Formats: sequence, C-alpha cells, structure tokens
Amino acid sequence: MRRFTRFAAIDWSGQAVAKPAGLAVAEARDDGPALVTPNGGWSREAILDWLTMLADDGADMLIGLDLSPALPFADAGSYFPGWAQSPDDASALWAMVESLAADDPHLAATSVVNEPELSRHFRRHRALGDRFGQGRGRLRLCEERQRAAGFSPTSCFNLVGAAQVGKSSLTGMRVLHRLAGRIPVWPFDPLPASGPAIVEIYTTIAARAAGVRAGRSKLRDAEQLDAALAALGSPPHAPSPRYDDHATDALLSAAWLRHVAHDAALWSPPMLTPHIARTEGWTFGVV
Repeated sequence: MRRFTRFAAIDWSGQAVAKPAGLAVAEARDDGPALVTPNGGWSREAILDWLTMLADDGADMLIGLDLSPALPFADAGSYFPGWAQSPDDASALWAMVESLAADDPHLAATSVVNEPELSRHFRRHRALGDRFGQGRGRLRLCEERQRAAGFSPTSCFNLVGAAQVGKSSLTGMRVLHRLAGRIPVWPFDPLPASGPAIVEIYTTIAARAAGVRAGRSKLRDAEQLDAALAALGSPPHAPSPRYDDHATDALLSAAWLRHVAHDAALWSPPMLTPHIARTEGWTFGVV
C-alpha cells in the first residue's frame, strides 16, 4: 500500500466572492500541523495554483479536500434523473459544471444552479426544485454510510443554511476538472505510485476520531485544538493567526490524515464498487 510522507487538508468554501473567508489550508508536519497562508490570503484560484505546484514538484503528499466531489447517482441511476443530458460519470459531471460556469468569476458555480433544468434538482433560497426529493434530499452511498455511523451529512443538492454543501461541491468540481491529469483524485482515479493525490474528507470524522463529541465538533481556541491533536498522537500545532472553525478544521484534519492514512481498510470500503468509484466517489475514512 502507498505510504505518504506529507499530509495536508483544505477546508473549502463555495461562497461566490474573490477570497472566501471559509478557505483554509493546513499541513501536518513532524512538529505538528500548521496553517499554510499566502500573502493576501486564499482564493480558489490560488489554491488551484498551489495544487498545480505540488503536481509539478511531484510532492509526496496526500491532500484531503473537504467537499463532495460528485452528486448522488446510485439512488436514482443518474445525477439528474429525467434529463437526457445528465452526465454518465464524475469526470463528465466536472466538465459539465466547468462548461456551464465558465463565465462565473472566482471559480464560482452560480450559473449551474440557475440553469432551468438543473435548478429543478436543488433546494435554493425561497425555491424548492420539484426534483429535489423528500426530507433532507438525495444522498450518495457513502453519505448513507455516514448516517448509519451517527453522522449528519447534508445533500449536495441543498444550497440553503449553514450546513449546505452544494455550493462548495460545485465550485470544487471546477477545480477538479482543471486538475484532471495533474493530481489523481481517489477513488475516481487509481492511487498513484508517486506524487500527490487527493481524497475527499469530512472534517467531522476527524473531530470524532480526536474525541470531540457530537455537537462540539468546532474548535475555536488553541487549548482545545491541542487536546484534540494529542488524541491523534500529534504534537501541538504551530501558533495560528486565526482560530475560527475553518482553520481548526484544516489543522485537525491534516493531523488526522497523517494518523490514519496507513490504514489499509480505509482504502478498501466494502461498498465501494467500481461503479460507485466512477460516479459518486467516496469519503476517506468511511467504511
């Protein structure tokens, strides 16, 4: 099994602005995790450039990306059931999102959810698409597994509320499309023998593994963060310029990846079939 020497986590944001406040990048090092912060802060374009640099350098890094890289497919046999142009796999989905959002600035994806046929599948402010479904909306198979384990995943088709993940997912798909062929994304792509690789993460899984109980998963001070890091066998973090939940999610998740990436079981979930790997993907850490 591939063993990495470097680990990073990216807390993502779908906010349609130049520099979303929710973006945070951390790397787990031998002396503890530390934020990676460029002059002027992060934008989605800057993170894309950073990832491209890692690809060019052949960095031996496992990168956790906190977003859903695909929409539900298995439950209905389609991303957008009833639409003849619905993509057949994640790669085609990323290309479609990029094409529809090509004119949206800051790698946003507003045009995707405004497209008349696609808008029928999303829950938006004051608008519930007639194909959104019941209750919390459609979930991917790995998200159903998260529910079974006691977590509370949100449908990628939900664009409303603090827990919405749809905008993050769609903007992330634009980045993944642009990275195609540069950095493999597991499990859509095979794990490479060398160089960087991306996995989807769910920061709440890292928090639970660190002993942070349900309802208290957001850490906002150095003392709480270091206590959680110690539970993962990590040294304390480097002093941080910020302690909002985005920064601490990235710091803790990077340390968690470093702690668990060697676990072969996490790379072979029993329900991860080739079809699921091609269409929906999988959240690393869910078995």
